[in-house]
Amino acid sequence: MTLFSKISVLYHVLKWRLTWNRRDTHYRFTIPDNPKFMGPRDAVKLIPDGAVVAASGLGANQWASILYWSIRELFQETGHPRDLTVMAIGGMGARGRAPGSLEELGLPGLCTRFFSGHLETFKAMLRLADQGKLELQCIPQGVMAFLIEGQGHGETSLLTSTGIGTFMDPRVGRGSPVRPPAGEQWVAVENGKLRYRLPPITVAMFNAPSADREGNIYMRHTAMLAESREIAKAARANGGLVIVNVGYVVEKNSDDIFLPASDVDAVVVYPRTEQTGSVKHRKHWPMFTTESDMPIAESVAKLKYANETLRITPRRTAVDDSLARLAATAFAENVRRGSLVNIGVGLPEEVCRLLYEAGLYEDITLFTESGVIGGLPAPGVFFGAAICPKKMITSAEIFHRCYESLDVSILGMLQCDSDGNVNVSKRGEGAINYVGPGGFIDFTTAARTIIFVSSWMLGGKIRLEGNALRIVEYGKPKFIANVDEITFSGRQALATGKKVLYVSNVGIFQLTPRGMELVRIVPGIDIRKDILDFSPMRILLPESGDVPTVDPIVVSGKGFRLSFK
Repeated sequence: MTLFSKISVLYHVLKWRLTWNRRDTHYRFTIPDNPKFMGPRDAVKLIPDGAVVAASGLGANQWASILYWSIRELFQETGHPRDLTVMAIGGMGARGRAPGSLEELGLPGLCTRFFSGHLETFKAMLRLADQGKLELQCIPQGVMAFLIEGQGHGETSLLTSTGIGTFMDPRVGRGSPVRPPAGEQWVAVENGKLRYRLPPITVAMFNAPSADREGNIYMRHTAMLAESREIAKAARANGGLVIVNVGYVVEKNSDDIFLPASDVDAVVVYPRTEQTGSVKHRKHWPMFTTESDMPIAESVAKLKYANETLRITPRRTAVDDSLARLAATAFAENVRRGSLVNIGVGLPEEVCRLLYEAGLYEDITLFTESGVIGGLPAPGVFFGAAICPKKMITSAEIFHRCYESLDVSILGMLQCDSDGNVNVSKRGEGAINYVGPGGFIDFTTAARTIIFVSSWMLGGKIRLEGNALRIVEYGKPKFIANVDEITFSGRQALATGKKVLYVSNVGIFQLTPRGMELVRIVPGIDIRKDILDFSPMRILLPESGDVPTVDPIVVSGKGFRLSFK
């Protein structure tokens, strides 16, 4: 990356950071003889008290910030709209760190019930839930996408095997309510499966790049489609409203219409509307679009520097890099060319980096739950978008494809236990420490092969010494007897014939009918002291008694080459 490019990115980030709270909720762009075009305040005045409001997006993508701000300000001034049920299938909050996210609706009395698949980013809602001022509900992201899609066709529920054996299963855990724990239940057991429901959507809101003067909506130059079409059709089917926030007005192109004007009640044109975090639709970044001709290496470097400047992505250590190489090696050994692959956030992103550096990402198809297919998943604040994507479909469509043909999923984890169960959804007590599964339960239900990657412990200290790893200070075990919440069921995985690997700093475990078996050990690690005596998890050794050792090159990285078998 050139010095000029770095200066350009730094300027972009700093300008955004200094102006990100700038808004004009009284801005008005109107078109004569078309009353659908109105200012943001006028648009949100259409929302009745008690409405079920669905938003579209993922990460910092597709925020309809001017609508969120307008709802918040109107409520603070008039007390209306109030008692809203707000729905977002993915994480569209900002952890309380940035303005303009869906968290703007997290006020007592404004939002009184909240549904999402991934809750961690919505700190405003989580705090209200802990205060007893908001009902918090959690449903897997893919299931939510299907339920919303179904509402557009007049369907009111979904019967599926997704979630069996996890906390979503009332026979195992609490089901959908997070706070209060005894709140209304939106999942029930029926004929050995789970039947999910959602309240009928009455207001749909989303961000799109542009509209024409008739009010037709266009998605050209967008970073994702997410669930925008599905929430609009659901609201329409339920007799509700569709409000679309766009960045600019274009000439009509009948071949390119995403949502016809007949399905839109209000169009709010606002110049500062963003394609993705920090990037306005009016000056979109081509790298996030299917029309991109930017060199992927240049795009990767640009996003990496932007995330580092924003301090979004953590700085990885040599030990982290060693773990990523081990996980990437396990991936390459278990994946065929042409596979459909989902890669999660956190350490799995480092696996994605290695696949890119080795040139292997072109031999597989990567996707994000927002519906972006191909290219390279974008990191950090841009999560949900992709660098040089090949195709974009909606969230519901990508989850349909996922359930039909997902080969491999690489995911992180908070805890793992003796039965191969994994917890990713609960960090601690209280709503404020709740994460939610996102699409995790959907991906692990759909994938034929699952690779979890996690550090061996919380805290502590591991040192890379040449071709070996040494534990110099023990922390808190992450591989334990019983997880705090079952987000992935080892028993269900075995029953459905999945191959499941757990990659850690000390070695690789595999879920077998016998239990959790240590199948690879990292050089420098003492099986007795560092693994068996340290971990509360019941660990089995191969029946032969010998545990193969990881290639030292994988540990050190010197001469490391990644390739498919």
